[in-house]
Amino acid sequence: MKTASPNPVDVFVAGGGPAGLATAIAARRHGLSVLVADGAVPPIDKPCGEGLMPDGVEALHNLGITIPAGEARPFRGIRFVSGNKTAEAVFPRGTACGIRRTALHRIMVEHAEAAGVSMRWQAAVTGLHREGAWVAGDLVRARWVVGADGAQSRVRHWAGLDVHQRKDVRFAFRRHYRVAPWTDFMELHWGEQRQIYVTAVDSAEICVAMISDSPKLRLEDALGEFPELSARLRGAGHTSSERGAITVSRKLRRLYCERTVVVGDASGGVDAITGEGLCLAFRQAALLGECLATNDLARYQAEHRKLIRRPALMARLMLLLGNYPRLRQRTMQVFESTPRAFAGMLAMHVGAGSTRDYVANGLALGWQLLRT
Repeated sequence: MKTASPNPVDVFVAGGGPAGLATAIAARRHGLSVLVADGAVPPIDKPCGEGLMPDGVEALHNLGITIPAGEARPFRGIRFVSGNKTAEAVFPRGTACGIRRTALHRIMVEHAEAAGVSMRWQAAVTGLHREGAWVAGDLVRARWVVGADGAQSRVRHWAGLDVHQRKDVRFAFRRHYRVAPWTDFMELHWGEQRQIYVTAVDSAEICVAMISDSPKLRLEDALGEFPELSARLRGAGHTSSERGAITVSRKLRRLYCERTVVVGDASGGVDAITGEGLCLAFRQAALLGECLATNDLARYQAEHRKLIRRPALMARLMLLLGNYPRLRQRTMQVFESTPRAFAGMLAMHVGAGSTRDYVANGLALGWQLLRT
């Protein structure tokens, strides 16, 4: 028997992952009452590279959340490894860190509770209603319904928002290893049509995540293409089982319909090769909280598209390097011989610098490639 919840809320959030919790926290900061529902039990895990770039840490801080000391492992830059070529650069500003996804989720749940967000776990969202949404047999009345239920969002489908301007899918697999980190950089290892991220999440544990076009390729099989990395992991114990997920580059035509709106992976996204998924979710959530408070979802849609432009551009550039080995090797040669070129690309990646800087760095890199 379905029943109606007696107390309506301003905002109902379907999905209690980082995007949903960030949206709930942002809405509470604007004085709105919020209920979050999710069929899972916290802390919720998801296969990812588990690195927070400086802009992601900043976006989280802007929501009022600071990761406590000891919960994360800082890293100071990015290192690209392709064959016998290596390029690295430190971040121009800010702090980056590796953190287990479960630890991040726990911290966000605690912060949401302290902010006054109501939460229902193990409560599946089963449909939309003209007055809100159905949750575990109950009608939750809400002024706004937010779909934060991931890349395969049912809320997006129910609201008629599942119309794409573009959609590309790749596949990711992740496992943790008990081994001491050998660098204070996050490493990105390039192979043929696949990439492997290595992120330290503790003083004796690393996260290894592989992304490829094949749903059948597993991490242990892919490691054979990366002998140096494979040698470092030889004999290291596993501290988690291998888990898989999809990564979707998606652009939707619309992000809202009447009282329903989507955020995070449900609202589209860029390939996980950028490492910008969480940062995007946090920034979208902060924007959405403000737009819900001012009843202006048109503004949310317009500014959401602006937020995704730079990460989408970086994703296209990085996938271009991934798909064309000769171009990648020439680019790596430039990065290795001209460290400023790689530092400029990293600054662009994390949003440090002006549009003029981006254009200048792009022209300089193009000229170097022509000369190589």
